[in-house]
Amino acid sequence: MFWQLARGFGAKVNGEAFWSLAKSFPFSVFRKLQNDAKQMEALLFGQSGLLEADVEDPYFIELKSAYAFLKQKHQLSNYGVLPIKFFRLRPPNFPTIRLAQLVQLYHKNTYLFSKVIQANSYEELQRIFQCSTSDFWHTHYNFKTLSAKRIKKRLSKSFVDLLIINSVLPIKYAYQHVNGQDQDPLILILKSIPSEQNSIVKSFNALKPISKTALNSQALIELKNNYCSKLKCLQCGIGSVVLNQNV
Repeated sequence: MFWQLARGFGAKVNGEAFWSLAKSFPFSVFRKLQNDAKQMEALLFGQSGLLEADVEDPYFIELKSAYAFLKQKHQLSNYGVLPIKFFRLRPPNFPTIRLAQLVQLYHKNTYLFSKVIQANSYEELQRIFQCSTSDFWHTHYNFKTLSAKRIKKRLSKSFVDLLIINSVLPIKYAYQHVNGQDQDPLILILKSIPSEQNSIVKSFNALKPISKTALNSQALIELKNNYCSKLKCLQCGIGSVVLNQNV
């Protein structure tokens, strides 16, 4: 689940980079640091390469020193970790902020996996993922520049929705499938989440306003990626109807 959540926090731009970061060290190392958010940040920022610059900020220097100790103690290597990207991202979506939020999520939820598995409603999952950053990031978006004003950088409801759809529900589905548990609660959760608003969904809605919930939008994304884009109109139930109407 840690790998999946890391990819989710990276979103489209940094998803693969965060995935490679999460896989670059044993999760047991991260879990042992859960009582110390600063050590957790040192681990993630160090493994991502974000501590390799020369910055005079005291917090940066403290993290860099902590990472040097962790790297030696656990024989860590970040070989194979993909470069982190800032380009074309709005400051609230900077990878520094997302990594700090990921740290706080695990810091405040010692048994996160159990909480996620046991949650049976959209509201429960939203509550679990209500987190911000450590104090340093309330006045920074990166290590070099001070923010104009102090802002608690909390995960937005819409971002948590994406985490639930793309990271949490697949994990819950796999767990429940392996254990022979009922999948109906997952469908109810999807029906409780507002529809995603991306280019695929907007294009379908322009033809007919059909997508009201995440269950609808996920179905449309699946339809577009695995049928429309692959020109499998004859293998698609909807495509067959459309083509027959036009014959």
